[in-house]
Parts: sequence; C-alpha cells; structure tokens
Amino acid sequence: MKLATIGVGNAGSKIIDRMLEFEDKTGRSLCRHVLVINSARTDLAKPDYVPEDRRILIGDTHKKAKGHGVGGDVEVGAEVAKHDIDEIRRAFDDVEIHEVDAIIVAAGLGGGTGSGAGPVVIEELQKMYDEPVYGLGILPGEYEGGRPALNAARSLQSFVQKVDNFIAFDNDAWRSRGQTIEEGYEQMNRELAVRIVTLLAAGEIDETDVAENAMDSSDIMRTLDTDGVSSIGYASTTISGDTDDGLLNRFREDETPVGDATDAAKIKGLVRRAVNSRLTIPCEVTSADRALIILSGPSELISRKGIESARQWLENEADTVDILAGDDPRPNASELSAVVLLSNVTETPRVDEIQRQAVDAQDKIAELEAAREEEINELITDENDELDPVV
Repeated sequence: MKLATIGVGNAGSKIIDRMLEFEDKTGRSLCRHVLVINSARTDLAKPDYVPEDRRILIGDTHKKAKGHGVGGDVEVGAEVAKHDIDEIRRAFDDVEIHEVDAIIVAAGLGGGTGSGAGPVVIEELQKMYDEPVYGLGILPGEYEGGRPALNAARSLQSFVQKVDNFIAFDNDAWRSRGQTIEEGYEQMNRELAVRIVTLLAAGEIDETDVAENAMDSSDIMRTLDTDGVSSIGYASTTISGDTDDGLLNRFREDETPVGDATDAAKIKGLVRRAVNSRLTIPCEVTSADRALIILSGPSELISRKGIESARQWLENEADTVDILAGDDPRPNASELSAVVLLSNVTETPRVDEIQRQAVDAQDKIAELEAAREEEINELITDENDELDPVV
C-alpha cells in the first residue's frame, strides 16, 4: 500500500515520525508523502525523520496561539486550522495523489491541536481527493484527566463521521508502570508504528519475495471499507539464530524462538496470540464486521496451510465469514510476525468509559464556571449593590 501520511498536533507528528523510522529500519516502502502540522513551534522541531520542509506551523498569528500551542483548547485548535487552511491546502498540492492509494491522518485526541485541527484537515482532504482518508487516533488514558477525555469524546465523533475508517489506539491499555511519562509515550508510539506499518506496507512491490498467498492494497482497503472504528492485534516471534540487539529489538513484542518450524499449528498459534494480546483498542472480537490477517517474515517460514488454518480459526472466533488472509515476505527479517485488523468493531468498552468521563467533566466545568462567575460578582460589588460601574 502507498500512503500520504499526515500528523496533526504533537502526538500525531510523533506517530508519523516513528512510522518513518520503522519503515526505514525494516526496508519497507509505505509513506510516499509525509506532512506534519502543529500549532507549537517547539514541537515542530522534535521529529527525527520528517523533513523540515514538510512541517507546517499553524496559528502563528492567532491571538491565543502565537506559535506556542493552543493550551489543550479544542475550539482554538479548530480555529487556527480554519484560519490557516490555505497554507495547509498549498502543502497538500505538493502531494502527487496518483502515487498513493490512501491518506492517513494521525492525531492525539486528548490535546487541543490534534482533536481540534484534525477534523478540519480531514474535511479539506475529503473535498480535494477521491482517495480514502483514514484516521489514526490516540485516545487519552483515564489518568490524563477530564479535559482530555472531553476533547477526545467530542473529536472522536468528528473523526469517525469524516473518515473512511478510524483506527484507534488506547493509551489506557498500553500504560506501563515504572516508566516516566515520556518513556511511556515513546514506547506506545513505537508499538503503534510497528502495527500500522506492518499492516499497511503489505503487498508493496519492492525487493521482497513473491508472496505465497499475495496480499495487496486492495485487500487492505476492502477490509477498511466499513467506516466505524477498527483495532489491530500483533504478535511476533524471533527466528532461530538471530542475534540482532539493535533497533528492531525495541519493536519486538515477543521473543519466543521458532527455529525452522513452519507447520500450520505454529502459524495459527501466532495469529491466535495476536488476537488475544493487547489490541490497539480493547474490543469484543465478535463485534468486528470484517477482519484481515497478514503474516510477515521469511517466506520459507510461511505456509499456505498455516495461513488457511489461521483464517479458519479467526472466522470461528470473530463469527464472520468476511476474513482475508495472506503473507508479506521479508527475506531479511529477524522475526516472523502476525498482524490482525479487526474492522468496524462496535463493542469497545473504553470508548464508553471516555464518554462517561467526558460528560462528568463537562458538567464539572459548567458548574465551576457558574460558581466562579458568582464569586467574581460578589468580589467586585458592594454589599447592598448601591454602586454603579463607570461605564
């Protein structure tokens, strides 16, 4: 699959940067065009792999932003994007759209820029192009507070309504103890990058082997052609004899050696582990409309019988016959991995939790604002209200 990738806000920009990193280290060819958009000048300096000329600062002249961010205010985030939409549109003009199959917009939904500007950017893309536009959204953890939950609940509605499919990642499900906040976010960004790139880069014509059971971009796009919210599962296992201690180890989820085993049971077991491991957003598997399985690694470790066995298992597990399965050969890979896309899942408890937290936060904010207004009025008026203001 060939993508135009766009990151909006700090979290969205970091996700795109980690995707480019993993793509570079694994020899994949996915992100044909890249662009990151932010309202904070300091955050635009952070990416390592995004070219400097593909970074756009919005809100530089906005009275509430001035290049320093929007302070978590979703309304201001939307305002600055609408105000600078011509500049954003000019950046889109550089995209040779005939070279890509789809566009993906990544954003953190808890902050102000991603949650506010993201839907504005998506709406403009939908006007300009006929290609599918997918959303990749980071949902804030409960520990992040009520305001991020309120931003996320509101922005999620806009994202899902505007994109062709929304792939969700839940910070709550991926939070690890004993890490600093920055370490935690960095690990989660890498985990998500692995899953997105492994899934969407399948089927590209490059230097890899010919697939045993070819998976191409049309298969991925068909699975995503459901609207709604989707989740991704992933599992990997190292290949006997691998001694790589470099960057790839940071992406590795499991390191159980398989040696030369290629039988169907091991392939099926890897797919089962992908589905039963931490999904990008926890969900009820049976609520998925469609599903897709991709096995990635050296072709000699991927058997047709194994792929078919895994597909049959998932068909029973998900209670749907609309399941595609195939392989993405990577001759120099140090591991065998399975990625499973569950498309249009409708039973996701975390979304319900965010909505409840958001409603509580909205009520609390309204209550505090009313109380504060009354307190200020009492402060500046005399006891018997005998004095009038000057003007």
